[in-house]
Amino acid sequence: MGGQNRTVERVIAPIAGRQLGNVARRELLAAGVSAREIERRVEKGALHPLFPGVYRVGHLAPNTGADYLAATLACGSGALLCGAAGGHHLALTKGAPPMPEVVAPKERRIQGIRTHHSRILGPGDGFVWRSVPVATIPWVLVDLAATLSFDDLARACHEAGVKHRTTPRHVDAVLERRPRAPGAGRLRTILRGDATVTLSFLERRFVALMREHGLPLPITNRPAGSKRVDCRWPDHMLIVELDSYTFHSSRHAWEQDRRREREARALGYEFRRYTYGDVVEMPRLMLAELRALLPHDPARTTHVVV
Repeated sequence: MGGQNRTVERVIAPIAGRQLGNVARRELLAAGVSAREIERRVEKGALHPLFPGVYRVGHLAPNTGADYLAATLACGSGALLCGAAGGHHLALTKGAPPMPEVVAPKERRIQGIRTHHSRILGPGDGFVWRSVPVATIPWVLVDLAATLSFDDLARACHEAGVKHRTTPRHVDAVLERRPRAPGAGRLRTILRGDATVTLSFLERRFVALMREHGLPLPITNRPAGSKRVDCRWPDHMLIVELDSYTFHSSRHAWEQDRRREREARALGYEFRRYTYGDVVEMPRLMLAELRALLPHDPARTTHVVV
């Protein structure tokens, strides 16, 4: 009996190792583990049922990623994490982990999982991120458009670009396939830059300083050339980028910043960079420079530029 147990454990271990400690009943049966062996391990506490036909091996210690992976296993072949759970897993949104949310080619109803059925879901609509099968970033952004506030959705789009190099073109390709998705109009507005969006405390503080000191308010987070820029005054041919460590700490972000600057100068814009210290701690010198670059015009300071 001991030899048989060791053989079964050698079968279970590599499956669980690939899946954050999760195994599906169908996987065990396909690997030669009998139904009785599965039941025996459940009785002994070696396999802990999570969802119908899905078990955690050995323990039930909290692990959000493992729970999300287990939910995709429970929803069958081709199932992908999506929606709010997908946004959290991909670090597009912040806050407490939402309940598992899964989209699958076949309709499922499973307690503890918010499930969706999609006839257009295909192999190219998902990838594995930190061991979990998840819908692509553009697909998840379309999902999030239905539930997030306008500013939170804009921040999610920004995070997608910074962390995953997602572009409006990528999202448009999914919107063409899901034209009736709730919130699609708001998402298109954000992608086109047709509304004022401030993504961070640094940007909000910068705009507040412009208003307090009677300086023209910028257009925020809209494209200039092929890149989205933080603040732009087209009438004054000025672009300002606000450099926070959060959004500018990777090599990719650094290179993108330099491309934005080169494109802005090629279009004839003056270009300035300001840091947290410039905006929050010692704004005097920054404001003096901006007064020289933005001649005072009361007519331009009485409303928010959109």
